[in-house]
Amino acid sequence: MGKKLNMFILYVKLIMDLAIDFFYSLYWDKRKEAIPDLEQKHEILTESATALAKKIKNKELKSEDLVRTLIERIKQVNPIINAIAAERYEAALNKAREVDALIANGLDEDAQKKPFLGVPLTTKESQAVKGLPLTMGLWSRRKEVATEDSEAIVRLKNAGAIVVAATNLPELLVWQETRNPVYGMTRNPHHTGRSPGGSSGAEAALTATYATTISLCSDIGGSTRMPAFYCGMFGHHPTPGTTNFRGVFFRKGDEESMLALGFISKHTEDLIPLTKIIAGDKAQLLKLDRSVDMKDIKFYYLESSKDVMVSSVRSEIKKAMQRVVSKITEDVSSSSNVPQPYYHEGFNYMYILWKYWMSKEPDNTAQLYTNNNGEANGIIELVKKLFGLSSHYIFSIFRLIEEQYLPKVNSAWAEKVTADLKQDLFSKLGDNGVLLMPSAPQVAPYHYSSLLRPFNFSYFAIVNTLMCPATQVPLGKNSEGLPLGIQVVAAPHNDALCLTVAKYLEKQFGGAVMACELKK
Repeated sequence: MGKKLNMFILYVKLIMDLAIDFFYSLYWDKRKEAIPDLEQKHEILTESATALAKKIKNKELKSEDLVRTLIERIKQVNPIINAIAAERYEAALNKAREVDALIANGLDEDAQKKPFLGVPLTTKESQAVKGLPLTMGLWSRRKEVATEDSEAIVRLKNAGAIVVAATNLPELLVWQETRNPVYGMTRNPHHTGRSPGGSSGAEAALTATYATTISLCSDIGGSTRMPAFYCGMFGHHPTPGTTNFRGVFFRKGDEESMLALGFISKHTEDLIPLTKIIAGDKAQLLKLDRSVDMKDIKFYYLESSKDVMVSSVRSEIKKAMQRVVSKITEDVSSSSNVPQPYYHEGFNYMYILWKYWMSKEPDNTAQLYTNNNGEANGIIELVKKLFGLSSHYIFSIFRLIEEQYLPKVNSAWAEKVTADLKQDLFSKLGDNGVLLMPSAPQVAPYHYSSLLRPFNFSYFAIVNTLMCPATQVPLGKNSEGLPLGIQVVAAPHNDALCLTVAKYLEKQFGGAVMACELKK
């Protein structure tokens, strides 16, 4: 009886989802704007950050020319996608000139070792960059400016990267769309009536339009991988506990957390060297230099969850998974190593488990809403919102109400289910196995429609709950031209497995899905 009821609920939710999409399409499809194609004079922006760094060091490309080209491209696309929160263009150009002068005079040994010397960088505004705003999307912090760089920015600058701009984000980072009262709404470049995801939606939108070369993100519930999926990019979420987040969201950097810094990229080849930089002395834990043969990897796959709080997985998402499983079976599996389906009851409660572990995070959400001037009350903010007196967006208020007034998750139950899921999954994966799983129930949703299905990010969130690495991999487009993809998940500290599989799939399925073309 329970299974039949669950199936009935899932079918009802599918019908409701289709109805939601239909009615939202009547409005948003008429407001779709095209992204300008990349001009040939900007063709250099198609290359990886790794390749660009090599060209700069070999005097085949000047850093100033690259930074100027990137700024020109940002100015072309940003009026459409609204991704930039704050820029430091002149400072970036001045730094690029310093790099070019250094190279002209001959690189010393230290400069030669900088892996991204002269390559421009953008980052989500929640990452402190000295002199740039640090609002985190809160109206109460609209005048706040960072007084020092975050640890990740320090490390990337030491690696030679040049910060060009900070990018948009949702209020306090936790939402599936990139929108806030300070900077407004960021749009998905594949369809500007749809969400680019959150909270790193602006970074993904820039990457998909050739408007950034290094894209620094963070992820506590899918904030790197969700935007990568919705915008057709690669996104790596490293094993939590290995990336230092001092200077991110009031963090000191030593907290135990599901949060990890990561990157969105057009090219898989950038993800390992960039992850090494922000992991610092913990990079060795991730075994990123490990040589992995695809034929030695055990593959498991999860087609869909039975979590009734989450929408049913659309057939196009399932078919994308089936194509991957078939290709792996054809290319790299032996008779004793055929991809196997996997399921555990923990996937029935993806959102609830994440919600429980979020309650263990060190942040006081009610205080953050007021910029640490007292505590916000969700019900009061909702009443104020009804009269146009609240500066918060409605999704932020709903989240505050959930934390303050809805029943708490039973801790003994949540910890037992989480432990059982970890033990079962990680014992199967070991140090040479990966789980292929859906990224989300559907492709990029229309703006505001996530309010009607607020738990659909749970396929990303369960990975944070498990405290393990995952790489988002694009797999071409659906019939509407929107990106498809899957996640590749491994046991903790086996990031190399995720990235090896991502590189294989990049070659087999065409790689990043760009939102525009290069002019011929």
